[in-house]
Amino acid sequence: MENMRELILILLTFLVIALASQRFGQFFGRFNLPKISGFLVAGVVSGPFVLGIFSSESLDSLRFIEEFALAFIAFAAGSELYLPELRGKLRSIGWITASLVITTLILGTGAIFFMSTWVPFMSSMGTVERAAVAFLAASIMVARSPSVAIAVINELRAKGSFTQIALGVTVISDVVVIFMFALAASVADAVLTDVGLHIGLILLLLFELVLSLAVAYVYSKLLELILRINTRRWVKAGLILLLGYSVYLLSSFVRDYTHTHLPFEILLEPLLICMVASFIVNNWSSYRSEFSHLLHETGSLVYIAFFTLVGAELKLDVLADVWLIALAVFGVRIFSIFIGSMIGGAAAGEPMKHNRLRWMVLVTQAGVALGLAKEVGVEFAGWGEAFATMIIAVVVLNEIVGPITFKSAILRVGEAHAKHETPEFSGVRDAIIFGLRPQSVSLARQLLQHNWHVKMLCMLPKQMDEMDVPDLNVVYMPELTVAGLRELGMAEADAVVTMQSDEENYQVCEMVYEHFGTETMVARLHDRANYDKFNQLGVLVVEPRTAVVSLLEHFVRAPAGTSLLLGMQETQDIVDIELQNPELNNITIRDLRLPLDVLILSVQRDKQSLITHGYTRLKLGDKVTVVGKMDKVAEVMLRFEA
Repeated sequence: MENMRELILILLTFLVIALASQRFGQFFGRFNLPKISGFLVAGVVSGPFVLGIFSSESLDSLRFIEEFALAFIAFAAGSELYLPELRGKLRSIGWITASLVITTLILGTGAIFFMSTWVPFMSSMGTVERAAVAFLAASIMVARSPSVAIAVINELRAKGSFTQIALGVTVISDVVVIFMFALAASVADAVLTDVGLHIGLILLLLFELVLSLAVAYVYSKLLELILRINTRRWVKAGLILLLGYSVYLLSSFVRDYTHTHLPFEILLEPLLICMVASFIVNNWSSYRSEFSHLLHETGSLVYIAFFTLVGAELKLDVLADVWLIALAVFGVRIFSIFIGSMIGGAAAGEPMKHNRLRWMVLVTQAGVALGLAKEVGVEFAGWGEAFATMIIAVVVLNEIVGPITFKSAILRVGEAHAKHETPEFSGVRDAIIFGLRPQSVSLARQLLQHNWHVKMLCMLPKQMDEMDVPDLNVVYMPELTVAGLRELGMAEADAVVTMQSDEENYQVCEMVYEHFGTETMVARLHDRANYDKFNQLGVLVVEPRTAVVSLLEHFVRAPAGTSLLLGMQETQDIVDIELQNPELNNITIRDLRLPLDVLILSVQRDKQSLITHGYTRLKLGDKVTVVGKMDKVAEVMLRFEA
């Protein structure tokens, strides 16, 4: 009973620290640093070497949380590997991955073995033991970080051969590393327990591998069963976590049972089982989308708990002794990646420009590498925790440097499609409307009544003949090009409205996003299935069928507000004004002395809405939404934009 009370107290303490760790991660994110680094720092601060909130004994009692998280990380690694997405570049991905694995294992093992004399926990080992530990460390150096790669690719909207190969190699490497780690861990276990390497051991290792794959297949069916259950998503996520933890329980049971009843131990590799089970579900079941979504939803909570615990368990006294070694291992890994990617790229016939830069997208490391390092800390008593501390230091360096080099490489090869810098407001409101249709003509005339400068772009000569609109500025453009849009004045546009087919609308929005950065883009949608890709570009989507229903709903719930918003009250208006008058910078709303019949509804700053009150201070560039009588709103506009 006393032990249970202590465990509950430790768990509650850890929950509070994990909540604080989330804040640490958000703080690091503000400076474009990985959130994982913030989680690690929070753990270090709460650990026995700084504040001492957790003792070494209390951390041991939280070991089961690590096992939950490690299984989840392996599930996530397997779910990243989707074969249909890799088929176009499988030859290049295969050559580069094979070359990277070989060079990393050879150079990494050699370098760590050479430096082992200066590594405190290796210096007292024999030659064979040092080689085994060096091989184990080198196997972890093979790991990459698909999550970091995907995050950078999405941020830059990167597309192309270089990006596809980078992602493919990163994902495949995380699969290969678990196989390599399972082999290296078995070899290290045999060598360090004086079993020795012989034909019987090799056959046993092969049997363990086959048995692990068979168990993985069974677990893939259990995963499918969980995903098939008609229940809430959080229940499914909890069952998946429990299923992952059960792999560790099974592995421990098999090891203890065979140790007692057989002349040898059978070691099932939990990470390998979870990864292969996830891979099977991801590629040969109908639950891929739901499985991936569940992992994504649950991932943030798991990573906070895991990396906070990893930070708390870091041996700072060991780190003080091995930080130079960790720095050297970091350098060796980058050198081996450069050599391996050059050789593999050349063998695959990839452009030399890409081969010279490819190492930059393969530096990233995160969850899997840290998970494997902690696995060593759990499996190998005595030196395992010191080993984990050294490897974690290397991973943190890779985690900090990796995203920077990845982004730089994508930009240098020209495969980034990020948003162009938004132009500054010129003082005149310009709108460009694509598509010459009755609705777009009505929109143009209403904008003109509100003092907007409007240009309409038509790409079909038939529409030019059918629509007679002498009061509007209509431009005919037979082919959509960046040069043509620039000549049209797109660089000065404050808003773009597209009212064509979904395919044409997306082409326009993507071109404007990448080359002009226009802040407000509005598109009329025909097929709801296309919503997500427009939303990723920040396009405001209007779907006629749902828009009418939503409009009717708002008329019922707030008739006065909806009438005002739609301009149905002739003397009232609602507009967004950008604050450009330097004299009003840093002034509080209560000191603005606005007309009594003008009200500030909201303030947008850095794409975030602020909850305003009298003491809210305005900044240059703020978008202020005001409502009031038209003549009074016009006065406020003149004052704000002076």
